[in-house]
Amino acid sequence: MDITIHRLDELSDSLRRAWHGTMDESPDYANPFLAPEFAIGIGRYRGRSQVAVLWENGEPVGFFPYERNAIGVGRAIGLGLSDCQALVHRPGATWDAQELLRACGLSVFEFDHLVEEQKPFGRYVTGTFASPVLDLKPGDGSYAEWLRGAYPGLAKTALKKERRLGRDAGEMRFVYDERDPRVLHRLMQWKSAQYRRTGRMDRFSRPWIVDLVNHLFHVREEHFTGVLSVVYADDRPVAAHFGPRSRTVFAAWFTAYDPEFRYYSPGLMMHLRMAEAAARDGVTLMDLGRGDKEYKDWLKTRELRVAEGFASRPHPVAAAHRLWRRPVRGLRNTVLAHPGLREPADRLLKTVGTLRTSARADSGRAVPRAR
Repeated sequence: MDITIHRLDELSDSLRRAWHGTMDESPDYANPFLAPEFAIGIGRYRGRSQVAVLWENGEPVGFFPYERNAIGVGRAIGLGLSDCQALVHRPGATWDAQELLRACGLSVFEFDHLVEEQKPFGRYVTGTFASPVLDLKPGDGSYAEWLRGAYPGLAKTALKKERRLGRDAGEMRFVYDERDPRVLHRLMQWKSAQYRRTGRMDRFSRPWIVDLVNHLFHVREEHFTGVLSVVYADDRPVAAHFGPRSRTVFAAWFTAYDPEFRYYSPGLMMHLRMAEAAARDGVTLMDLGRGDKEYKDWLKTRELRVAEGFASRPHPVAAAHRLWRRPVRGLRNTVLAHPGLREPADRLLKTVGTLRTSARADSGRAVPRAR
């Protein structure tokens, strides 16, 4: 097998078409995070992003996008943002992890949402995790009929809260594919405040992530479309979600809502409405992403498995990277796997978030001038 390395911003149209065709040949690779459009977006704002193309008999049979730093430390494209990672290849294509790393000039390759099918990386996996998904079935009736059929236990409560929202704040309406960029900016503001409030790293404090999301919002391709969905009360946005979809898979990504409406369960309302609308739009699978959340347990129909780990070659840089990163990931996974640890940790993060928010508010107040 031959391997060639390409800059993502210089990827030819023929290779992009071949990449799309490879996605279409296997349901394992239908996720929009595996599309070239996502990788190209990351490369545009992150730099040092490339794709290895695997060839057999002069034909491209595999695509491996990755990020690489100056000393050969590699990571899955969009690590920390992407909920699905893989070497996208044709069925039956074989490849060797060590040969791949050598061709890419990588001493180590870190991943955290690797598709379970990726057998050549199997020996480097340090843990596997559930990634809940929702199998969508199109409905011919109304939203209420679809909801009662899909989620009979949730339907009564969800519809009741939607009616209450309509009475209290104005007529509730849902837009599946909103094209107003002002609402996207509102979503990022809500999400940024949520990150700070809960003590999490604020992704939208990083300009490159804001630029990436703005860019992906305008991508309208068959294998990758940025979809902004919004719940309105009259003309006031109550909740919003932005995520990518491919031809058949819709990936849940960034969801946030106006805290003033939290008692109406706007996040759950949003996901239910999105699922119904996506099914009508031809989507067959909604990927909720790795992580333990109560709403995911309510919505999921089954679970996929994703893996994290470090593929490496014998190299001092690889050893140092594993020594630095593996304990951090291990501690985080231990906390997340045990409710007795997760709940106190969550409370601590929220306390830190409250203190940070208060400090920001105090620092932002005008200081009286001395007279």
